[in-house]
Amino acid sequence: MRKKEATILLVDDDDDILFSARLSLKKHFTKFITTNNPKTILNLIASETVDVALLDMNYHRGFEDGKEGLYWLKQIKEISPETTILLMTAFGSVNLAVEAIKQGASDFVLKPWDTEKLYASVLAGVELARSKRKNTQLEAIQNNKNKDFLQKTEHLIGKSPAMTKAISMLQKVAPTDANILILGENGTGKYVFAKEIHLQSHRKNQPFIHVDLGALNENLFESELFGYAKGAFTDANKDSIGRFELAKGGTIFLDEIGNLPLHLQSKLLTVIQNRKVTRLGEAIERAIDVRIICATNADIHKMVEDQNFRQDLLYRINTIELNLPALRDRKEDILLLAMHFLKQMSAKYRKTIQGFTKEVIQRLEAYHWPGNIRELEHMVERAVIITEGQELGTDDFYFSTDKSTPIATDNLNLEATEKALIQSALDKHQGNMSRAAKDLGITRTALYRRLDKHQL
Repeated sequence: MRKKEATILLVDDDDDILFSARLSLKKHFTKFITTNNPKTILNLIASETVDVALLDMNYHRGFEDGKEGLYWLKQIKEISPETTILLMTAFGSVNLAVEAIKQGASDFVLKPWDTEKLYASVLAGVELARSKRKNTQLEAIQNNKNKDFLQKTEHLIGKSPAMTKAISMLQKVAPTDANILILGENGTGKYVFAKEIHLQSHRKNQPFIHVDLGALNENLFESELFGYAKGAFTDANKDSIGRFELAKGGTIFLDEIGNLPLHLQSKLLTVIQNRKVTRLGEAIERAIDVRIICATNADIHKMVEDQNFRQDLLYRINTIELNLPALRDRKEDILLLAMHFLKQMSAKYRKTIQGFTKEVIQRLEAYHWPGNIRELEHMVERAVIITEGQELGTDDFYFSTDKSTPIATDNLNLEATEKALIQSALDKHQGNMSRAAKDLGITRTALYRRLDKHQL
């Protein structure tokens, strides 16, 4: 019979008991840690992922009240709440057993034990520990990935014909389970639309998992999306659930899917077709129940023509295509959005600002917005930070005068030159971060850092 992957901690001041317990269980479980000194328990628990701790109740001769066992039970629960604790004693006491269960023990084992019963108790303890650990992991990842998700959803702001059309389409497709492909330039609100689709669907009470494929290392693609088994690769010290499984019952949002290399597109296609994932290092197929929303700023249909994107994958992800307009194509919405961000930023920085001067409004509406809504948000935030007045004026904003920012060759200031180069690349590619980063010879992540650095 194959041994179950599990770590069992045995604690008893009698070495014969430790030997006997290990002998009874070693054919069923893979790893054992033994100690006859309870003072080493905390270090052992901290350095290992222990599934079950089999803990003696008494460590000094003449003391049979079990208080020592209860003390160490409490200590273990504090530093490793997922570890299942089984208490052992040669002196059976119903009252002691009840107290142990109240304080967090899962079972009570009397010495000498029946080997089959001991095995059954430890096996149940291992399964309980795995279940607790999985739930803890899911909660931690979910809170980390969606720490802002429980906050009020951003409003879909706009009255322009292009925006009205996009919102109307969203309301039609959100209640369905259709796969959706959101197209639009960087900064047009693809994430906000994907999240709103989820919130208007019957899956709204389940997870919304966002995966930025453009920022995901190719070598981590399978392990991140599909998960992995312990030992699948170096440093894979325990089983890990992938993003598709995390999104169970909910929605997975695959952002920047146009950046996915061809050899990884085939792996994604298989998962979407079969609705099953196989973790790295396993041969088990796990069914997935997720709604798939994808997004890209690339001309994905041109990529199919150029054979840079699989046509069969496109057909799987674009049951519905939702096109988001660039900000320059929705002039009627610019002031609405600017006022929305002004309200947010004024509250954030504890300032009282009434609005914008007429000159600024004219400039905002005339500007070409290569970075779209994201650029507008950053620009308003910067203005709120630096202004000293009750209205935001032209001195509080930076606008590039042309669609192509000239680079002054006589200016040898490194910071100024870098800023001008970045602005020029953004203008050239109309805010497309991937293409701008490629032109600049840096990664998208590095480009975002520099945008923050230069407040662009």
